[in-house]
Amino acid sequence: MKLNIENALRFVNQNEYTEMCKKAQEKLTVLNTGTGEGNDFLGWIDLPNSYSDEDIEDIQNVADRMRKLDCVVIIGIGGSYLGAKATIEALKPHFEKMGTEIIFAGHTLSGNYHAELIDYLSDKQFGIVVISKSGTTTEPAVAFRLLYAEMQKRFDKETIRDRIVVITDEKKGALRTLCDKEGFDDFIIADNVGGRFSVLSPVGLLPIAIAGFDIEEMLHGASMAQDICLEDNVKNPAIQYAAIRNMLYNDGKKVELMVNYNPRLKYFAEWWKQLYGESEGKNHKGLFPASVSYTTDLHSLGQFVQDGSPILFENVLWVNDDSDAPVVPHDDENLDKLNYLEGKNMEYINSKAAEGTMNAHVAGNVPNIRIEMDTVDEYNLGFLMYFFEIACGISAYILNVNPFNQPGVEAYKKEMFRLLGKE
Repeated sequence: MKLNIENALRFVNQNEYTEMCKKAQEKLTVLNTGTGEGNDFLGWIDLPNSYSDEDIEDIQNVADRMRKLDCVVIIGIGGSYLGAKATIEALKPHFEKMGTEIIFAGHTLSGNYHAELIDYLSDKQFGIVVISKSGTTTEPAVAFRLLYAEMQKRFDKETIRDRIVVITDEKKGALRTLCDKEGFDDFIIADNVGGRFSVLSPVGLLPIAIAGFDIEEMLHGASMAQDICLEDNVKNPAIQYAAIRNMLYNDGKKVELMVNYNPRLKYFAEWWKQLYGESEGKNHKGLFPASVSYTTDLHSLGQFVQDGSPILFENVLWVNDDSDAPVVPHDDENLDKLNYLEGKNMEYINSKAAEGTMNAHVAGNVPNIRIEMDTVDEYNLGFLMYFFEIACGISAYILNVNPFNQPGVEAYKKEMFRLLGKE
């Protein structure tokens, strides 16, 4: 991974940026030593190197069994599904069907979504991975109740026992009680790992393994990022990223726009938005994390980015790999006037669109951060996710907020429960 902040640095005072980097170093020390707020939720820092061969084998064995089914429904919301969803969507082919279909549920209360899901599963041999620490979070709990009932209509208890996997608290909660009673396979959500930092725990690794991807390579990439991103050094990309985004925030930018030029990364941005939105958005502080897919969204939001309210900066996630890009052919009639592109491959054209967009936006006073990765694979995704997690902890501490709680989330729940008549 390569971080390029050149087109963001020109918008800030260099001396102030140097001071902000020193502050970011101090906050990394706070994170590393566990002396900041929320220090009882730092178990994610050591996840990349915490697995024994037996731990990986346990995950792989369950994944191998579940892959024999037509499809597996992953039930979870927020951090309980976004990391897996982001990784699977990034790695799977755009159009080719995978062996075992991975379906996500429990992330919405939409009635027609669940009705269509139940209908779709009616002739499928399906399994369930249900992910919830408490087992009572409304969206996943309702989805699990619906799908568990469907299983009980169709399958005997032994079959159900083979087809349900629970990822939950080690000792307490509704799912723990059910799991112990029915003998389902289970994995633990550690008390010191919060949901949005859980992608490198079984919460993310099991669904990713069921999808057929290499979780050991993902952990390897994260381990390499751990070596780099925990260094007390101004060249540390996590320090630089945390510093420059806070400088831009202090200078009046209120929106950070995650940009991709590869549709595989659309859900990566969804994972990133939760990570930063829930970690920083407190005490009336924090950048608002948003996302766009270019060049698609240049034809809808490009006007605003270029010429609208000066409230945002861009964080461009660029993939260098162009190995499978087709070449524009010659056309004798040239009715579309595209023969000037003859012989050029699509990723070359895409790269020039990205370069031209960056030049135009920077000239229009839109700061630009660029993060490059060689290719979209398990190693690079593991590296990138760990990098963003460390930078998030640093950045939130710079804002003087607790990165690991989410008190504002409870407000809507209380009102929803009141309206639904929950005691």
